[in-house]
Amino acid sequence: MTGSKRIYALDTNVLLHDPTSLFRFEEHDIFIPMTVLEELDEKKKGASEVSRNGRQVSRFLNELIERGNGHGISNGLELISPEGVNLKRGRGVGRLYFQQRTTNGHGKADNLILSAVIELRDQNPDRAVVLVTKDINLRIKAKIYGIDAEDYQNDRALDDFTLLYTGSTELPEDFWDRHPEVQSWNERGRTFYKLDRREDEDWYANQCLFLPGDNSVELRVLHVDDSKATLVLLDDHSHANHSVWGIAARNREQNFALNVLMDPDVDFVTLLGTAGTGKTLLALAAGLAQVMDQQRYREIIMTRATVSVGEDIGFLPGTEEEKMTPWMGALTDNLEVLANPEEGGSWGRQATNDLLASRIKIRSLNFMRGRTFLSRYLIIDEAQNLTPKQMKTLITRAGPGTKIVCLGNVEQIDTPYLTETTSGLTYAVDRFKHWEHSAHITLRRGERSRLADFASEAL
Repeated sequence: MTGSKRIYALDTNVLLHDPTSLFRFEEHDIFIPMTVLEELDEKKKGASEVSRNGRQVSRFLNELIERGNGHGISNGLELISPEGVNLKRGRGVGRLYFQQRTTNGHGKADNLILSAVIELRDQNPDRAVVLVTKDINLRIKAKIYGIDAEDYQNDRALDDFTLLYTGSTELPEDFWDRHPEVQSWNERGRTFYKLDRREDEDWYANQCLFLPGDNSVELRVLHVDDSKATLVLLDDHSHANHSVWGIAARNREQNFALNVLMDPDVDFVTLLGTAGTGKTLLALAAGLAQVMDQQRYREIIMTRATVSVGEDIGFLPGTEEEKMTPWMGALTDNLEVLANPEEGGSWGRQATNDLLASRIKIRSLNFMRGRTFLSRYLIIDEAQNLTPKQMKTLITRAGPGTKIVCLGNVEQIDTPYLTETTSGLTYAVDRFKHWEHSAHITLRRGERSRLADFASEAL
Protein backbone atom coordinates (compact mmCIF):
# COMPACT_ATOMS: atom_id res chain seq x y z
CA MET A 1 0.00 0.00 0.00
CA THR A 2 1.57 3.25 -1.12
CA GLY A 3 0.49 6.85 -1.52
CA SER A 4 -0.70 9.76 0.63
CA LYS A 5 -4.24 8.49 1.25
CA ARG A 6 -5.18 7.46 4.77
CA ILE A 7 -5.85 3.86 5.78
CA TYR A 8 -8.86 3.30 8.01
CA ALA A 9 -8.89 0.04 10.00
CA LEU A 10 -12.50 -0.84 10.84
CA ASP A 11 -13.56 -2.55 14.06
CA THR A 12 -16.37 -5.12 14.05
CA ASN A 13 -18.82 -2.85 15.88
CA VAL A 14 -18.58 -0.23 13.12
CA LEU A 15 -19.55 -2.75 10.44
CA LEU A 16 -22.35 -4.21 12.59
CA HIS A 17 -23.65 -0.70 13.31
CA ASP A 18 -23.60 0.40 9.64
CA PRO A 19 -22.86 -2.23 6.95
CA THR A 20 -22.47 0.55 4.34
CA SER A 21 -19.56 2.03 6.33
CA LEU A 22 -17.28 0.10 3.94
CA PHE A 23 -18.13 2.63 1.23
CA ARG A 24 -18.27 5.84 3.30
CA PHE A 25 -14.59 6.80 3.46
CA GLU A 26 -14.44 8.39 0.00
CA GLU A 27 -11.01 8.06 -1.63
CA HIS A 28 -9.30 6.58 1.43
CA ASP A 29 -8.41 2.89 1.86
CA ILE A 30 -10.04 0.40 4.24
CA PHE A 31 -8.26 -2.33 6.20
CA ILE A 32 -10.11 -5.25 7.83
CA PRO A 33 -8.23 -7.39 10.38
CA MET A 34 -8.78 -11.16 10.32
CA THR A 35 -10.25 -10.99 13.86
CA VAL A 36 -13.05 -8.75 12.53
CA LEU A 37 -13.99 -11.40 9.94
CA GLU A 38 -14.07 -14.04 12.68
CA GLU A 39 -16.32 -11.87 14.87
CA LEU A 40 -18.64 -11.22 11.91
CA ASP A 41 -18.90 -14.97 11.45
CA GLU A 42 -19.93 -15.39 15.10
CA LYS A 43 -22.62 -12.70 14.79
CA LYS A 44 -24.25 -13.92 11.57
CA LYS A 45 -26.76 -16.32 13.19
CA GLY A 46 -30.04 -15.01 14.55
CA ALA A 47 -32.93 -12.69 13.68
CA SER A 48 -31.67 -9.59 15.50
CA GLU A 49 -30.70 -6.34 13.77
CA VAL A 50 -27.03 -7.02 14.60
CA SER A 51 -27.18 -10.47 12.95
CA ARG A 52 -28.84 -9.06 9.84
CA ASN A 53 -26.18 -6.37 9.60
CA GLY A 54 -23.44 -9.00 10.01
CA ARG A 55 -24.84 -11.01 7.12
CA GLN A 56 -25.12 -7.86 4.99
CA VAL A 57 -21.44 -7.02 5.57
CA SER A 58 -20.46 -10.55 4.51
CA ARG A 59 -22.52 -10.18 1.33
CA PHE A 60 -20.86 -6.85 0.55
CA LEU A 61 -17.39 -8.35 1.04
CA ASN A 62 -18.21 -11.38 -1.08
CA GLU A 63 -19.56 -9.16 -3.86
CA LEU A 64 -16.37 -7.10 -3.86
CA ILE A 65 -14.21 -10.24 -4.05
CA GLU A 66 -16.31 -11.70 -6.90
CA ARG A 67 -16.15 -8.41 -8.76
CA GLY A 68 -12.34 -8.72 -8.63
CA ASN A 69 -12.64 -12.30 -10.00
CA GLY A 70 -10.64 -13.57 -7.05
CA HIS A 71 -7.53 -11.71 -8.22
CA GLY A 72 -5.74 -8.79 -6.70
CA ILE A 73 -6.86 -9.21 -3.09
CA SER A 74 -3.31 -8.55 -1.96
CA ASN A 75 -3.28 -5.40 -4.10
CA GLY A 76 -6.63 -4.23 -2.73
CA LEU A 77 -10.20 -4.42 -4.03
CA GLU A 78 -11.82 -1.33 -5.53
CA LEU A 79 -14.53 -0.06 -3.17
CA ILE A 80 -17.33 0.56 -5.66
CA SER A 81 -20.64 0.58 -3.80
CA PRO A 82 -23.23 -1.99 -4.90
CA GLU A 83 -26.51 -1.07 -6.58
CA GLY A 84 -29.22 0.00 -4.20
CA VAL A 85 -26.80 1.55 -1.67
CA ASN A 86 -27.58 5.26 -1.57
CA LEU A 87 -24.31 7.09 -0.81
CA LYS A 88 -22.96 10.58 -1.27
CA ARG A 89 -19.78 10.03 -3.25
CA GLY A 90 -16.78 12.24 -2.68
CA ARG A 91 -13.65 12.77 -4.71
CA GLY A 92 -12.77 9.18 -5.52
CA VAL A 93 -12.89 5.51 -4.63
CA GLY A 94 -10.58 3.80 -2.17
CA ARG A 95 -9.43 0.19 -1.96
CA LEU A 96 -10.17 -2.59 0.50
CA TYR A 97 -7.32 -4.59 2.09
CA PHE A 98 -7.52 -7.64 4.32
CA GLN A 99 -5.00 -8.78 6.92
CA GLN A 100 -2.82 -11.25 5.03
CA ARG A 101 -1.73 -13.30 8.02
CA THR A 102 -3.28 -13.94 11.40
CA THR A 103 -1.69 -12.43 14.47
CA ASN A 104 0.00 -14.92 16.78
CA GLY A 105 -1.84 -15.65 20.00
CA HIS A 106 -5.35 -16.34 21.16
CA GLY A 107 -5.91 -13.32 23.37
CA LYS A 108 -8.80 -10.93 23.58
CA ALA A 109 -10.24 -9.87 20.21
CA ASP A 110 -9.56 -6.17 20.87
CA ASN A 111 -5.87 -6.90 21.52
CA LEU A 112 -5.60 -8.96 18.32
CA ILE A 113 -7.14 -6.09 16.34
CA LEU A 114 -4.68 -3.68 17.96
CA SER A 115 -1.76 -5.93 17.05
CA ALA A 116 -2.94 -6.05 13.43
CA VAL A 117 -3.24 -2.25 13.27
CA ILE A 118 0.23 -1.78 14.84
CA GLU A 119 1.70 -4.16 12.24
CA LEU A 120 -0.13 -2.26 9.48
CA ARG A 121 1.29 1.04 10.75
CA ASP A 122 4.82 -0.37 10.83
CA GLN A 123 4.44 -1.64 7.26
CA ASN A 124 3.22 1.77 6.04
CA PRO A 125 5.36 4.41 7.80
CA ASP A 126 4.60 6.98 5.08
CA ARG A 127 0.78 6.78 5.51
CA ALA A 128 -1.65 7.82 8.25
CA VAL A 129 -3.27 4.73 9.79
CA VAL A 130 -6.48 5.35 11.77
CA LEU A 131 -8.46 2.81 13.82
CA VAL A 132 -12.20 3.43 13.60
CA THR A 133 -14.21 1.90 16.44
CA LYS A 134 -17.28 2.67 18.51
CA ASP A 135 -15.64 1.05 21.54
CA ILE A 136 -14.35 3.84 23.80
CA ASN A 137 -12.01 1.52 25.72
CA LEU A 138 -10.41 0.26 22.50
CA ARG A 139 -9.84 3.87 21.42
CA ILE A 140 -8.11 4.50 24.76
CA LYS A 141 -5.90 1.42 24.30
CA ALA A 142 -5.02 2.50 20.77
CA LYS A 143 -3.94 5.94 21.88
CA ILE A 144 -1.75 4.38 24.60
CA TYR A 145 0.09 2.57 21.79
CA GLY A 146 0.33 5.78 19.76
CA ILE A 147 -2.31 4.78 17.21
CA ASP A 148 -4.79 7.37 15.94
CA ALA A 149 -8.30 6.22 16.86
CA GLU A 150 -11.68 7.77 16.02
CA ASP A 151 -15.35 7.12 16.53
CA TYR A 152 -17.40 6.33 13.42
CA GLN A 153 -19.03 9.65 12.54
CA ASN A 154 -20.49 9.19 9.07
CA ASP A 155 -23.81 8.07 10.56
CA ARG A 156 -24.38 11.37 12.33
CA ALA A 157 -27.50 13.25 11.30
CA LEU A 158 -25.76 16.48 12.32
CA ASP A 159 -22.48 17.50 13.92
CA ASP A 160 -23.93 19.22 16.99
CA PHE A 161 -27.20 18.23 18.66
CA THR A 162 -27.89 21.85 19.64
CA LEU A 163 -28.32 22.58 15.91
CA LEU A 164 -31.28 20.20 15.66
CA TYR A 165 -34.46 21.71 14.23
CA THR A 166 -36.84 22.61 17.11
CA GLY A 167 -40.04 23.01 15.09
CA SER A 168 -40.93 26.44 16.49
CA THR A 169 -39.51 29.96 16.21
CA GLU A 170 -40.15 33.22 18.04
CA LEU A 171 -41.01 36.10 15.73
CA PRO A 172 -39.56 39.62 16.21
CA GLU A 173 -41.79 42.25 17.80
CA ASP A 174 -41.92 44.23 14.55
CA PHE A 175 -42.94 41.18 12.48
CA TRP A 176 -46.14 42.74 11.10
CA ASP A 177 -44.30 46.03 10.36
CA ARG A 178 -41.78 44.07 8.31
CA HIS A 179 -44.64 42.69 6.23
CA PRO A 180 -46.93 45.62 5.42
CA GLU A 181 -48.47 43.87 2.41
CA VAL A 182 -50.13 40.84 3.96
CA GLN A 183 -53.06 39.08 2.33
CA SER A 184 -55.48 37.59 4.87
CA TRP A 185 -58.68 35.63 4.44
CA ASN A 186 -61.02 33.30 6.33
CA GLU A 187 -61.89 29.84 5.11
CA ARG A 188 -63.82 27.12 6.97
CA GLY A 189 -63.52 29.04 10.22
CA ARG A 190 -59.73 29.44 9.97
CA THR A 191 -57.63 32.56 9.29
CA PHE A 192 -54.90 32.44 6.66
CA TYR A 193 -52.11 34.88 5.78
CA LYS A 194 -49.95 35.14 2.67
CA LEU A 195 -46.82 37.30 2.77
CA ASP A 196 -43.48 37.93 1.10
CA ARG A 197 -40.75 35.93 2.83
CA ARG A 198 -37.57 37.77 3.84
CA GLU A 199 -34.09 36.26 3.47
CA ASP A 200 -33.64 35.82 7.24
CA GLU A 201 -36.93 33.88 7.54
CA ASP A 202 -35.64 30.37 7.01
CA TRP A 203 -38.91 28.53 7.57
CA TYR A 204 -40.05 24.97 6.88
CA ALA A 205 -43.54 23.64 6.18
CA ASN A 206 -45.54 23.04 9.41
CA GLN A 207 -43.07 25.06 11.48
CA CYS A 208 -44.85 26.88 14.32
CA LEU A 209 -44.27 30.61 14.76
CA PHE A 210 -45.22 32.69 17.78
CA LEU A 211 -45.24 36.36 18.66
CA PRO A 212 -45.06 36.84 22.47
CA GLY A 213 -46.26 39.81 24.47
CA ASP A 214 -49.54 41.73 24.57
CA ASN A 215 -50.27 41.12 20.88
CA SER A 216 -49.38 37.42 21.11
CA VAL A 217 -50.22 35.26 18.15
CA GLU A 218 -49.45 31.65 17.20
CA LEU A 219 -49.13 30.65 13.56
CA ARG A 220 -48.13 27.62 11.51
CA VAL A 221 -46.39 27.65 8.13
CA LEU A 222 -48.58 25.84 5.60
CA HIS A 223 -46.54 26.42 2.47
CA VAL A 224 -43.23 28.12 1.76
CA ASP A 225 -41.23 28.77 -1.38
CA ASP A 226 -38.39 31.08 -2.41
CA SER A 227 -40.45 34.27 -2.16
CA LYS A 228 -43.84 33.61 -0.52
CA ALA A 229 -45.12 31.95 2.65
CA THR A 230 -48.66 30.93 3.60
CA LEU A 231 -49.47 30.92 7.33
CA VAL A 232 -52.52 29.78 9.28
CA LEU A 233 -53.65 30.92 12.71
CA LEU A 234 -53.38 28.02 15.19
CA ASP A 235 -56.36 26.64 17.09
CA ASP A 236 -56.23 27.46 20.80
CA HIS A 237 -56.40 24.13 22.65
CA SER A 238 -55.58 25.71 26.01
CA HIS A 239 -59.25 26.34 26.82
CA ALA A 240 -61.43 23.55 28.21
CA ASN A 241 -64.13 24.12 25.55
CA HIS A 242 -61.56 23.38 22.84
CA SER A 243 -59.74 20.52 24.55
CA VAL A 244 -58.77 17.26 22.84
CA TRP A 245 -60.37 14.23 24.52
CA GLY A 246 -60.56 16.25 27.73
CA ILE A 247 -56.89 17.32 27.56
CA ALA A 248 -56.12 21.05 27.31
CA ALA A 249 -52.69 22.43 26.39
CA ARG A 250 -50.82 23.75 29.44
CA ASN A 251 -48.16 25.68 27.53
CA ARG A 252 -47.37 27.01 24.07
CA GLU A 253 -45.44 23.94 22.85
CA GLN A 254 -48.26 21.59 23.91
CA ASN A 255 -50.68 23.72 21.88
CA PHE A 256 -48.35 23.45 18.87
CA ALA A 257 -48.22 19.67 19.34
CA LEU A 258 -52.01 19.25 19.54
CA ASN A 259 -52.46 21.33 16.37
CA VAL A 260 -50.15 19.14 14.27
CA LEU A 261 -51.39 15.91 15.88
CA MET A 262 -55.01 16.79 14.97
CA ASP A 263 -54.20 17.88 11.40
CA PRO A 264 -55.07 15.07 8.92
CA ASP A 265 -52.71 16.59 6.33
CA VAL A 266 -49.69 15.90 8.59
CA ASP A 267 -48.74 12.23 8.20
CA PHE A 268 -45.59 12.16 10.35
CA VAL A 269 -45.10 13.90 13.70
CA THR A 270 -42.06 13.82 15.99
CA LEU A 271 -42.31 15.03 19.58
CA LEU A 272 -39.04 15.55 21.44
CA GLY A 273 -38.88 16.43 25.11
CA THR A 274 -37.72 15.46 28.58
CA ALA A 275 -39.75 13.32 30.96
CA GLY A 276 -43.02 14.89 32.05
CA THR A 277 -43.54 17.24 29.10
CA GLY A 278 -46.71 15.39 28.06
CA LYS A 279 -45.56 13.63 24.87
CA THR A 280 -47.44 10.35 25.42
CA LEU A 281 -50.55 11.97 26.89
CA LEU A 282 -50.93 14.42 23.99
CA ALA A 283 -50.33 11.72 21.35
CA LEU A 284 -52.86 9.37 22.96
CA ALA A 285 -55.50 12.10 23.45
CA ALA A 286 -55.22 13.17 19.81
CA GLY A 287 -55.32 9.53 18.70
CA LEU A 288 -58.44 8.71 20.74
CA ALA A 289 -60.23 11.83 19.50
CA GLN A 290 -59.56 10.88 15.88
CA VAL A 291 -60.29 7.16 16.33
CA MET A 292 -63.35 7.30 18.60
CA ASP A 293 -65.00 10.65 17.73
CA GLN A 294 -63.93 11.54 14.21
CA GLN A 295 -63.35 7.92 13.09
CA ARG A 296 -60.48 9.11 10.92
CA TYR A 297 -58.39 6.04 11.82
CA ARG A 298 -59.43 2.48 12.59
CA GLU A 299 -57.37 2.03 15.75
CA ILE A 300 -54.29 3.13 17.65
CA ILE A 301 -51.19 0.94 17.46
CA MET A 302 -48.53 1.57 20.08
CA THR A 303 -45.01 0.16 20.09
CA ARG A 304 -41.64 0.94 21.64
CA ALA A 305 -38.05 -0.20 21.74
CA THR A 306 -37.73 -2.78 24.54
CA VAL A 307 -34.47 -1.70 26.16
CA SER A 308 -34.15 -2.42 29.89
CA VAL A 309 -33.07 0.36 32.25
CA GLY A 310 -31.87 -2.03 34.95
CA GLU A 311 -31.38 -5.80 35.04
CA ASP A 312 -33.31 -7.81 32.46
CA ILE A 313 -36.30 -9.70 33.91
CA GLY A 314 -35.94 -12.58 31.46
CA PHE A 315 -38.44 -14.09 29.06
CA LEU A 316 -42.09 -13.18 29.56
CA PRO A 317 -45.00 -15.58 29.07
CA GLY A 318 -48.12 -15.01 27.00
CA THR A 319 -49.10 -13.52 23.66
CA GLU A 320 -47.28 -10.70 21.86
CA GLU A 321 -49.50 -8.11 23.54
CA GLU A 322 -49.09 -9.70 26.99
CA LYS A 323 -45.29 -9.79 26.58
CA MET A 324 -45.28 -6.09 25.67
CA THR A 325 -47.56 -5.01 28.54
CA PRO A 326 -44.76 -4.56 31.15
CA TRP A 327 -43.01 -2.20 28.72
CA MET A 328 -46.18 -0.13 28.30
CA GLY A 329 -46.43 1.41 31.75
CA ALA A 330 -46.64 4.86 30.14
CA LEU A 331 -49.71 3.76 28.18
CA THR A 332 -51.43 2.42 31.32
CA ASP A 333 -50.64 5.57 33.33
CA ASN A 334 -51.97 7.90 30.65
CA LEU A 335 -55.12 5.86 30.04
CA GLU A 336 -56.01 6.39 33.69
CA VAL A 337 -56.01 10.13 32.99
CA LEU A 338 -57.88 9.84 29.68
CA ALA A 339 -60.47 7.28 30.86
CA ASN A 340 -61.83 9.05 33.91
CA PRO A 341 -65.56 9.77 33.43
CA GLU A 342 -67.10 12.17 35.90
CA GLU A 343 -70.16 9.94 36.30
CA GLY A 344 -70.60 6.21 36.59
CA GLY A 345 -68.19 5.48 39.43
CA SER A 346 -65.83 2.52 39.27
CA TRP A 347 -68.13 0.59 36.89
CA GLY A 348 -68.14 3.51 34.47
CA ARG A 349 -64.37 3.84 34.62
CA GLN A 350 -63.90 0.12 34.00
CA ALA A 351 -66.30 0.19 31.03
CA THR A 352 -64.46 3.20 29.57
CA ASN A 353 -61.10 1.48 30.12
CA ASP A 354 -62.31 -1.65 28.33
CA LEU A 355 -63.68 0.40 25.43
CA LEU A 356 -60.45 2.34 24.96
CA ALA A 357 -58.29 -0.77 25.35
CA SER A 358 -60.26 -2.42 22.53
CA ARG A 359 -59.19 0.37 20.17
CA ILE A 360 -55.53 0.42 21.26
CA LYS A 361 -53.26 -2.42 20.13
CA ILE A 362 -49.78 -3.02 21.55
CA ARG A 363 -47.27 -4.42 19.08
CA SER A 364 -43.61 -5.45 19.29
CA LEU A 365 -40.95 -3.92 17.05
CA ASN A 366 -39.56 -7.42 16.46
CA PHE A 367 -42.51 -8.36 14.24
CA MET A 368 -42.86 -5.21 12.15
CA ARG A 369 -41.00 -6.38 9.04
CA GLY A 370 -43.29 -7.09 6.11
CA ARG A 371 -46.35 -5.51 7.71
CA THR A 372 -48.43 -2.68 6.26
CA PHE A 373 -50.71 -0.56 8.45
CA LEU A 374 -53.82 0.84 6.74
CA SER A 375 -55.69 3.81 8.27
CA ARG A 376 -53.95 3.38 11.62
CA TYR A 377 -52.65 5.88 14.17
CA LEU A 378 -49.20 4.49 15.02
CA ILE A 379 -47.37 5.74 18.14
CA ILE A 380 -43.68 4.85 18.47
CA ASP A 381 -42.64 5.48 22.08
CA GLU A 382 -39.01 5.71 23.28
CA ALA A 383 -37.97 6.35 19.67
CA GLN A 384 -34.57 7.71 20.79
CA ASN A 385 -33.42 4.09 21.25
CA LEU A 386 -33.96 3.24 17.57
CA THR A 387 -31.18 3.25 14.99
CA PRO A 388 -31.77 5.14 11.71
CA LYS A 389 -32.24 1.79 9.96
CA GLN A 390 -34.87 0.64 12.48
CA MET A 391 -36.64 3.98 12.15
CA LYS A 392 -36.74 3.54 8.37
CA THR A 393 -38.12 0.01 8.78
CA LEU A 394 -40.97 1.31 10.95
CA ILE A 395 -41.91 4.39 8.93
CA THR A 396 -42.02 2.42 5.68
CA ARG A 397 -44.73 0.21 7.23
CA ALA A 398 -47.24 3.06 6.77
CA GLY A 399 -50.00 2.36 4.28
CA PRO A 400 -52.66 4.77 2.94
CA GLY A 401 -54.39 6.84 5.62
CA THR A 402 -51.88 6.04 8.39
CA LYS A 403 -50.34 8.63 10.68
CA ILE A 404 -47.09 7.95 12.57
CA VAL A 405 -46.17 9.77 15.78
CA CYS A 406 -42.64 9.33 17.20
CA LEU A 407 -42.00 10.23 20.84
CA GLY A 408 -38.65 10.37 22.60
CA ASN A 409 -36.12 11.99 24.87
CA VAL A 410 -32.56 11.87 23.54
CA GLU A 411 -31.20 12.39 27.07
CA GLN A 412 -32.42 8.85 27.88
CA ILE A 413 -30.71 6.79 25.15
CA ASP A 414 -30.17 3.23 26.44
CA THR A 415 -29.03 1.52 23.21
CA PRO A 416 -25.27 0.78 22.97
CA TYR A 417 -23.32 2.88 20.43
CA LEU A 418 -26.20 5.34 19.91
CA THR A 419 -25.70 9.01 20.77
CA GLU A 420 -27.78 12.18 20.52
CA THR A 421 -26.46 12.84 17.01
CA THR A 422 -26.80 9.25 15.70
CA SER A 423 -30.21 8.31 17.15
CA GLY A 424 -32.89 7.32 14.67
CA LEU A 425 -35.17 9.97 16.20
CA THR A 426 -32.63 12.74 15.53
CA TYR A 427 -32.14 11.32 12.05
CA ALA A 428 -35.89 11.40 11.33
CA VAL A 429 -36.31 14.97 12.64
CA ASP A 430 -33.47 16.24 10.44
CA ARG A 431 -34.48 14.34 7.28
CA PHE A 432 -38.23 15.07 7.45
CA LYS A 433 -38.08 18.80 8.23
CA HIS A 434 -38.23 19.67 4.50
CA TRP A 435 -41.33 17.52 3.81
CA GLU A 436 -44.65 19.36 3.74
CA HIS A 437 -46.57 16.50 5.38
CA SER A 438 -44.40 16.22 8.49
CA ALA A 439 -44.07 18.29 11.66
CA HIS A 440 -41.75 18.40 14.65
CA ILE A 441 -42.23 19.99 18.07
CA THR A 442 -39.69 20.18 20.90
CA LEU A 443 -41.53 20.24 24.24
CA ARG A 444 -39.57 22.12 26.89
CA ARG A 445 -41.68 22.55 30.03
CA GLY A 446 -42.40 19.65 32.37
CA GLU A 447 -46.02 19.44 33.53
CA ARG A 448 -45.96 16.56 36.01
CA SER A 449 -45.57 18.14 39.43
CA ARG A 450 -43.40 20.58 41.35
CA LEU A 451 -41.60 17.57 42.87
CA ALA A 452 -40.75 16.15 39.41
CA ASP A 453 -39.69 19.58 38.11
CA PHE A 454 -37.37 20.16 41.06
CA ALA A 455 -35.91 16.63 40.80
CA SER A 456 -35.11 17.07 37.10
CA GLU A 457 -33.17 20.25 37.91
CA ALA A 458 -31.52 19.31 41.21
CA LEU A 459 -30.58 15.65 40.72
